[in-house]
Amino acid sequence: MQDPLPEPCLFGYWRSSAAYRVRITLNLKRIAARHVSVRLQLGEQESDEHRARNPAGLVPVWRDPDGFTLAQSLAIIDYLDEIYPDPPLLPNDPRQKALCREIAYTIACDIHPIGNLRVLEKLTADYGAGAGARAAWNRHWIGIGFGAIEARLAAIAGRHAVGDQITLADICLVPQVYNARRAGLDLAPYPGIAAADAAAREQSAFAAAAPEAQPDAP
Repeated sequence: MQDPLPEPCLFGYWRSSAAYRVRITLNLKRIAARHVSVRLQLGEQESDEHRARNPAGLVPVWRDPDGFTLAQSLAIIDYLDEIYPDPPLLPNDPRQKALCREIAYTIACDIHPIGNLRVLEKLTADYGAGAGARAAWNRHWIGIGFGAIEARLAAIAGRHAVGDQITLADICLVPQVYNARRAGLDLAPYPGIAAADAAAREQSAFAAAAPEAQPDAP
């Protein structure tokens, strides 16, 4: 355990989509926490201090006041949903709940890791990939994942990704759409995704969590 802190802390980075998911969750549940920036562009995630929080050297990391730490955004979100159950992030219906998880896992397990900073840096280091090639890489893999999600949303979406309530699916989808726009992906083939993203971002919890709204944003 780390030394106790007087308040919960989220260690993240303004442009990290994984940290973005957790910020949305904190806002939806009105959980007060101190936000500590880990500047990825300076390599602070590789420091001994940060690896003591998360041996994987990634963000986000959640720390409770008693020193308990937790990494991996979906694990953090599940934990917060259990100890702060209002509002719930998953529907009651088992099938709707499973569909939420399908969308969330497609993003967090299939799409996001392939475009993470350390993967892109490896592409550059080993294969000489420049900024254009890295963006094309991201567009390719996001497009494949979005194709699967779009097909699913055509059958299950309401005002939001799964029905008419904000769920874990929206919490994961909005940051991934942000990544897609950064990479220059044309969202026209994904109208369901674009609609769910727009509807979620109308909510203050999403707007306040947006990368450009963070104090460490340039």
